[in-house]
Amino acid sequence: MSEKKPDVLRTVDDSARQQAKGLVRSARYGALATLDPLDGSPSVSRVSLATAMDGAPIFLISSLSGHCTNLKADSRCSVLVGEPGKGDPLAHPRMTLIGNARQITSEQERAHLRGRYLARHPKAALYVDFPDFSFWRFESSRASLNGGFGKAYALSADDLRTGLDGIEDLAQIESGAVEHMNADHLAAIQRYAERLGEEGKDWKLATIDPEGLDLTSGDRIARLWFEKTLTSAAELRPVLVALAREG
Repeated sequence: MSEKKPDVLRTVDDSARQQAKGLVRSARYGALATLDPLDGSPSVSRVSLATAMDGAPIFLISSLSGHCTNLKADSRCSVLVGEPGKGDPLAHPRMTLIGNARQITSEQERAHLRGRYLARHPKAALYVDFPDFSFWRFESSRASLNGGFGKAYALSADDLRTGLDGIEDLAQIESGAVEHMNADHLAAIQRYAERLGEEGKDWKLATIDPEGLDLTSGDRIARLWFEKTLTSAAELRPVLVALAREG
């Protein structure tokens, strides 16, 4: 009789959920694995990432690319996120998302995601509107989180999703709020970055979601979590003011 293998998975808690969401929110790129329709073999490509307001990964790809051809034939795919950092790359957190990708066809949805994507990747403005490029949304069904040696978790789609019920209007004011903060309140944004221990003086606000802010400085990304998840768009301004005072 073979011995039963020990369960190496930890119980998913709020800390693991925040770490998982943070890996996606702070990812500039990921390794996208698709299936080749010729023989079903896996094919891996690097894609630049942003996130929808609910935390779903978003990527922009050309119809001329192999991974676009693969996705149109079979939407099943996975995405690996996580920066290796210094030393042993296996000692750093990473996560594999498993699910399906769908092409964005709604003009309204595309416009919103375009703004969030360009806030993360401003140089993409050179080609984002080329006719062969389109946005794709990754719909996670589950994920495997490795937070470092001995820190493995199996997460569900609900563990990764940021709820938007009751706060749908946040998407309508986001671009205006981001533009206003970057135009008139760079000192406050700098205090947000300093609160996170980040260096440099050129930080900007990139995106907002109910759970926090994403800041950018060149190629660097920093995530600032709200103490409490927003339940209405009206709560945003008081939270931003309080964060600046605390910084």
